Parts: sequence; structure tokens; C-alpha cells
Amino acid sequence: MPYDIDALIRTAPVVAEICRARETAWENPQYTPYRQVRPTLPLTGGDIDDAEARLLRFAPFLRTCCPETASQGGLIESPLTEIPAMAEFLNKEYGAGLTGRLLLKEDSRLPIAGSVKARGGIYEILKHSEDLALEQGLLRPGDSCEAFTSPAFRDFFRQYAVHVGSTGNLGLSIGIISAAIGYRVTVHMSADARQWKKDLLRSKGVEVVEYASDYSKAVEEGRRLAEGDPRSYFVDDENSADLFLGYAVAARRLKRQLKERGIPVDEGHPLLVYLPCGVGGAPGGITFGLKECFGDHVFCFFVEPVQAPCMLLGVATGLHSDICVQDVGLTGRTAADGLAVGRPSRFVGKTVERLVTGMFTVRDGKLFDCMRALLRLEGIFIEPSACAAFQGPVKLRTLGGLREDWGLSETRLQNACHVAWATGGSMVPEAEREAYLRTRLP
Repeated sequence: MPYDIDALIRTAPVVAEICRARETAWENPQYTPYRQVRPTLPLTGGDIDDAEARLLRFAPFLRTCCPETASQGGLIESPLTEIPAMAEFLNKEYGAGLTGRLLLKEDSRLPIAGSVKARGGIYEILKHSEDLALEQGLLRPGDSCEAFTSPAFRDFFRQYAVHVGSTGNLGLSIGIISAAIGYRVTVHMSADARQWKKDLLRSKGVEVVEYASDYSKAVEEGRRLAEGDPRSYFVDDENSADLFLGYAVAARRLKRQLKERGIPVDEGHPLLVYLPCGVGGAPGGITFGLKECFGDHVFCFFVEPVQAPCMLLGVATGLHSDICVQDVGLTGRTAADGLAVGRPSRFVGKTVERLVTGMFTVRDGKLFDCMRALLRLEGIFIEPSACAAFQGPVKLRTLGGLREDWGLSETRLQNACHVAWATGGSMVPEAEREAYLRTRLP
């Protein structure tokens, strides 16, 4: 629907910068102490407890079905790595002024699917499968989920189908785990999806349907086809509470990793987390989980491409999924395929609109520059979209005095721990990596 851009700008001045596809740093005026927000949220810490317990129940199945999880006892988890050379690069090249520690949460190395989507996507399929097996009497409360590895369970799930729309990484996680359980799986992929991801899915026996249009069309078609089949299940990246909770469990894992390293998170030692954002599910779920763990001692920031800042546009205007980036003259196209989303999740936007501290936008060229720097300096490769996180500490400095409103004084920042969330990259084929490394954008 058409919008009066001048009226939008009066409501949210940042829209002027969004329309010009300029890099921007936005302080969220709705940001509120967590104790005030918590009672109003649709989910609770108890829901995260339930999600974490379910993942533990399925650990024996995952350990057997997906041997890459065996070293962690069937858990889907990633390392937390300190990257001091990258911090120095951000200070030197971009004037980030980082004085605290910079760590990389390497969800790019999550087993099974190699991206943050392995958390939410795999969790949702496991929950749906457990619910279905209990409902049909194939599983009884208290039974071991290792039973899901049996031929009888695979034959049962072959009667059912799973559909999902994706720009790539969510499709990988849903497709791989659904096929492993036995479902007939269809992944509806937008034009932004990389060819190697489509090829990998097909090699796992997944049907891939390609669309010439964007992510929203792929989701729309996947939803329509699933609704027409009573034995089909649609993974709704735009509205799923189960995806959201699967991501939220990551906060508990990060809390344990920080404790193991002896890194405090308290009044004098704030935690700042930078999250690449597409439709919003992963960064939204992680933010909710982190707020449950650390309350007002954690500050979460979303980072989006200048041509696809859908969550910033939706939250800043209050329109959420009623507006898309194309409505304000942007293309929605970006080399960061995982972030190539034009319309945000209403469920996520409404849930985190008072939890996220701020949002930043970044040009594609900087994603590739940071990707090359991380590989050169730390020996770590991640996808360009994951590198959006590195612009978080850079943009934070441009907010200047606004940080004082959040209690982020210079003194506190000197003792801060900064975490850049690497959302994907370990499964990228060598030829694709080389192509990424050769890419030069302004």
C-alpha cells in the first residue's frame, strides 16, 4: 500500500536516512527497562526452559542421526572465540574505539546446518515431530527420543510433509533435519538464495522450488501449499513462536560460556551483542533469551543492509509487517542473501520493540571487507551477511551522548564485553568462498 513518506519521516525521522539507503545508527526511543517489559511479553522464561529441556531429550537422537553432534553429546552448539586482531582492525579502519573484549559467537559452525538457523529451525521440527508422535500414540511421555532413529518412525513420518520459505539458511536447517526424520520436504527458495544451498538440499532428497521474486513470495507459496494438505506442516519464519524459542535457548548457552571464561556481566561489566537481522526471528529470539538471562546488563543491537532494513523500518514506524522496504523506494536486494528480506516479522517486531537497544544499517561493501579481514587476521571464514555484526561496535560510537541514556558511560564501556554473532558460513563450498573473497563492492 502507498505511504506518505513525509508523514512517516515526521513520525520517525530515521525514515529519511532509510529512504536514501544511507548507513545509519538508530537509538530505539521505546527501549525500556526489562522488569517493565517482561510482564507484557507473550512468552516467558518458562517457555525457554521447556525448549531447552526438549533439546536435551532429543540429544540421543541427534547424536545418532547427526554424528557431527556426537562430540557435544547431541547438542547443537557453537564455540565462543575471542578475536583481538579483529577488534584492532575495527579500531584502525573504522574508528570503532573498542576498549573492551570482542568475541565471536560462531553459530557459523553450528553442526548439521552451519548457521544460526540450526537453532530455531531444527528445534521447531523436533517439537512438531514429538507432538505428532505423542498425538498418534507412537511415543509415550518418558520414552527416549532415540526411538526416532528407528525404521518404524521413519515410515510413520514419511506420511507427512514439511514446507518452508527461505532465502537459504533456514531452508538448509529445515530441509536437512526433516529429511533425516523421514518427512517429505519442500523448501521454497527466493531468487536471493545461493545455488550451492539449493544443490545441497537436493542431494539430501529435499524438493527445492525456486522463485524469481523475493523471500515474501517464497513464504507465501509455501504457506498456501501447506494449507491445502492436512498432512503438511508449514514452518512460518514470520510468525513462529517455536522458531523464536529455539533461538532463545542460545542465550543460556552463551551465559555458560561467558561464565566458563570468567567474563562477568553485571552493572560494571555490560554485555553488548550485535546481531545480523533479516526477517527477525533469530536476532529477536536471541535478544529475548539474553534479556531473560542478564536483564538490563545486556544491550542488543540489530544490523541490516542499507537496501533491506525491514526490521528498522517496521519498528521505527510502528507499522511492523504492514510496511516493506519497497514501499519507501528501496530494492530489498543485497549481497547478504540471508538478510535479503523486505518485510519484517510482525510477531518478532512487536515482541522486541522495547527490548532492542538500537539498530544500524551497513553497505554491502563493508561486509566483504570485514569478511576478508576476519579470515586474514583470525583465520575464521563466515558469510558476508554474518559480517554485518562487525559494524555494530563501529556504529555504536556514532551515537555519542545517546549512550548515556542507556547508562553506557565511557567508564562502563571500557569494561564491556562485545559479542558479534556470526550467523553462517562454515558450510560454504570452497569455490563459493573464493568468489566471495574476490568480490569488491563500494
